[in-house]
Amino acid sequence: MTQPTFLTRGLAALLASAVAGICMAQDASPGAQWLTYNNHLDGQRFSPLKEITPANAAQLGEVCRVQIDGPTSLHSDLIVVDGVIYTGTGRETVAINATNCALIWRYTYTPDDDRNSPSTRGVAVLNGRVFRGTVDDRLIALDAATGKLVWKTVIGSPGLGESSAAAPLAWGGVVYMGISGSELGVRGRVIAFDAETGRELWRFNTIPMGKEIGAQTWLRPQTAKTGGGGVWGAMTLDVTTGELFVPVGNPWPDIDKAYRPGANLFTDSIVVLDARTGALKWWHQGTPEDWMDLDMVAPPVLYRIDGGRDYLVFGGKDGYVTAVDRDTHEQLFRVPVTTIEHAPKQPSKEGLRMCPGYAGGVEWNGPAFDRLNHSLVTGAVDACFIVKLGKASYTPGGMNFGGSVEPVGPTTGWITAIDSVTGELRWKYHTDKPVVAGITPTAGGVTFAGDLGGNLFVFDSKTGAVVNKVQTGGSLAGGLVTYEMSGRQYVAFADGNISRNAFGALGLPSVVIMALNPGSLPTTASAAAPGAAAVGAGRRLYSQICAACHGPEGNLVPDHKLSAAVGRQQRAATIAYIKSPKPPMPKLYPDLLNDQSISDVTEYLYQQWGKHD
Repeated sequence: MTQPTFLTRGLAALLASAVAGICMAQDASPGAQWLTYNNHLDGQRFSPLKEITPANAAQLGEVCRVQIDGPTSLHSDLIVVDGVIYTGTGRETVAINATNCALIWRYTYTPDDDRNSPSTRGVAVLNGRVFRGTVDDRLIALDAATGKLVWKTVIGSPGLGESSAAAPLAWGGVVYMGISGSELGVRGRVIAFDAETGRELWRFNTIPMGKEIGAQTWLRPQTAKTGGGGVWGAMTLDVTTGELFVPVGNPWPDIDKAYRPGANLFTDSIVVLDARTGALKWWHQGTPEDWMDLDMVAPPVLYRIDGGRDYLVFGGKDGYVTAVDRDTHEQLFRVPVTTIEHAPKQPSKEGLRMCPGYAGGVEWNGPAFDRLNHSLVTGAVDACFIVKLGKASYTPGGMNFGGSVEPVGPTTGWITAIDSVTGELRWKYHTDKPVVAGITPTAGGVTFAGDLGGNLFVFDSKTGAVVNKVQTGGSLAGGLVTYEMSGRQYVAFADGNISRNAFGALGLPSVVIMALNPGSLPTTASAAAPGAAAVGAGRRLYSQICAACHGPEGNLVPDHKLSAAVGRQQRAATIAYIKSPKPPMPKLYPDLLNDQSISDVTEYLYQQWGKHD
């Protein structure tokens, strides 16, 4: 077992006293905030709000939206604290007004090492600070009021392929963060940091070596050093016991399991740690000797049923939702929530068909606990692959699966509700595109969900009937939350993601806010006249999309019509040309640029190069 750096008595006392503080903050105004990845640290993702119901959900409409980055991935959660939404992309972190989408601040991170692709599952907010990982394996703390950098700590090595894309968890003066990169042969770990200073407190290696518990499950001990086991999602914490629940990813190499014989602990496992010390308490491994990339990545759910039984429930890329008794560690049920066609225990050079695995099953947003109906509701990816065995070889920072993977057939999705005690099916809904975004049930009897096809769904939580379906214009791949401001219930979600093209990527990274009868609300920031925010957004878009062809100085030739329209301040003509350009200029609307994006670019072009009379 990893020897942790133990906390001081003072810090341990602070952790213990933090339980009451967190509970009081959330109970003082139930439903008004969304303080952690899954609303509460227990992972249940349930909201006590009741204004939106099956009877009025059809009146739900868009209040506003704001674009937060150019074409990139948007997997991030949304955190709502005191009327402000905090979220971000791989390089951007933003604070947004939770009622009108007005941008409060933006922090753009400039990496010290720029070799990796930027991505993030989100941020954590605690005591006036925003915490997140960066593309170059730093953990940073920002001032929640201003967005200014407070501290930065190196936590990983980009040269080894390590990634800090996980969503941190902040509690009791401590920030918990995972290191991932299983496909590149990293050695995964969880690290705890002092939230005030960024100082490391302890670490736990998810791949044991030497005398650590589980090391004997790596029959070729040297392979553990590159064994994978990345932590790339979010974690769950029980504040009453101080237990941290960590979902752990697949072993490396993914396919060539002969390279690293053995059960390969703690890959494909839920690992339970003492949050104060990092000491291992227990674990549940879903797939020993995995060769199908059956990560555990979604944060598990904790709940207690009348009679005192404590449940640990989790979804995995194996396509199942599994329940375990936390006291006895007995498996209580294991229910498929997508197409399951597992191949034999050994891969072959000729190739085998398998479903789901790799990019399928339950991804980084797992089950939600519907307290009203005592159901577990889960989104999933329905995908199949042909897997061929190759030979693994390790190169630091290099990707080698030990074989090849090719998708086969259509890729769709499922939203499934099961009984939280027995696992019996309550209802299920088949979507045209995969479901990876958060699922959010409420006390109003509705459950919110979304797919990569850009559809926002509102379900009757009890029956599974769709009571509203809205095409949002962007893939939903991250946070989907609900909160209350001035007595009104809002729904906000991360919209626009291009990281999974094969799955129907759509739109540009934005935050969208909805409410009942939005026409009755005051004019929102997104409807205001173009200003500095629009020009700033246009500048970022131009550098990300346009500069490669038109140059950083805006040399618009040979697009003479566009040059003329800009020079003459003809907004309608400029917008029309960008929407339907003359070749070789590519057509970017509406797949990558929406109306707001084109408007922002136009304002930037006018400010930079337009002729002002």
